[in-house]
Amino acid sequence: MNVAQPNDAEPLALYVHWPFCVSKCPYCDFNSHVREVVDQDAWRKALLADLAYEAALLPGRRLGSIFFGGGTPSLMPPETVAAVIDAAVAAWTPQGDLEVTLEANPSSVEAARFADLAAAGVNRVSLGLQALDDEALAFLGRAHGVAEGLGALATAQRHFGRVSFDLIYARPGQSVAAWEAELARALAFGTEHLSLYQLTIEPGTRFATLAAKGDLVIPDADAAADLWDVTQALTGAAGLPLYEVSNHARRGAESRHNLSYWRYTDYAGVGPGAHGRRGGYATVRHKKPENWIGAVTRNGHGAQEETALTPAERATEALVMGLRLAEGVDLARIGAGFVDLAAVERLATHGLIVREGERLRVTDAGMPVLEGILREVVL
Repeated sequence: MNVAQPNDAEPLALYVHWPFCVSKCPYCDFNSHVREVVDQDAWRKALLADLAYEAALLPGRRLGSIFFGGGTPSLMPPETVAAVIDAAVAAWTPQGDLEVTLEANPSSVEAARFADLAAAGVNRVSLGLQALDDEALAFLGRAHGVAEGLGALATAQRHFGRVSFDLIYARPGQSVAAWEAELARALAFGTEHLSLYQLTIEPGTRFATLAAKGDLVIPDADAAADLWDVTQALTGAAGLPLYEVSNHARRGAESRHNLSYWRYTDYAGVGPGAHGRRGGYATVRHKKPENWIGAVTRNGHGAQEETALTPAERATEALVMGLRLAEGVDLARIGAGFVDLAAVERLATHGLIVREGERLRVTDAGMPVLEGILREVVL
């Protein structure tokens, strides 16, 4: 298959965006919003209408995964989650091992819903622990403390067959020894998957404002590289090697939904700000919750843009996403003409990238400088 041609043989992924949060974290640039009141009935009906619109344009597909992201999807009423899952499996043919993931905050209030969310059909949870240090959690603007977070993790492990959690490292002043101890503690909980993100300063966030004033300084490139090396050593030794630049899993426990993005297969996106890739088209929903639900009311869907992608655009996207994976990309699928092969040869001499036949992949040494590699090799 050439990436320029849509392929409906691969299972479809469904992304559902719930935009609401209790508060806005200072590092977050996601489409998340704080609202005092949410009309739950109206939102459930709107999500189902938006889903039905996508289903009509993607008939006869197998469904491989559903992902509830946000925002804070664990604030969704379980009956809304169940209604969306039921509508999705009615619209498409679910694979026998359908993966249904929900992102959750590790508060005791939300953990109390885990049993109901599991009964609704969620079988995998991604928990936003973010740190195992109370001072760090306060710095990150998180509403929970370590004890509450670990209580939620224990509850998640009782109710869901598959559990992942997130940690943010390379925080201001964080030493290699401190991160090594924190990560070792995290690995001891025995989850099958960890998402480990280096702290970055995103434009438009409160952290960006602080950094611009000199009030926030994160580790420099050399210090971040040392933290990266410790991360790879500990996760590899624990049997959770890197499979994507920020994600680690036991063999077979990778996020199948996120692999759909990184392997550049079709995914439908519904809810405010959700993106999708549908048969060679890029789809984008209205971002602001009120604008999205207004569009659904008027038009029966929340789509703002549906743009046909050129073969070059599709190839570029496939490369940018696929080279994040340890497995790399298949140039026969994408087309070698979209790759700067001279740059590949140059980077290969430095051990940063390797070409094995038609397979192109970034090496372990290259992953920490992935963004620079992409700028060089993608035409």
